[in-house]
Amino acid sequence: MTEGTEWLQVLADDLGVGGYDADDLLAFTGEIAHGVARPAAPLSVFLVGLAAGQRGGSPDDIADALARARTLLAEQ
Repeated sequence: MTEGTEWLQVLADDLGVGGYDADDLLAFTGEIAHGVARPAAPLSVFLVGLAAGQRGGSPDDIADALARARTLLAEQ
């Protein structure tokens, strides 16, 4: 386990969140960084998480928000 992965687990546990795929979210961050702009990457992932949380925060909500963001990215 990397330090980053450990940190994400500690943070998720403390915040009481789970059911997300860290590798998929990190991949999306890279897609934004290379496809749009590096500064847009962390805020894009934040917005995906915010949208998923507003819909209930389930793993399906996360996957749906991420899929919608990827669709928008593909249309750019």
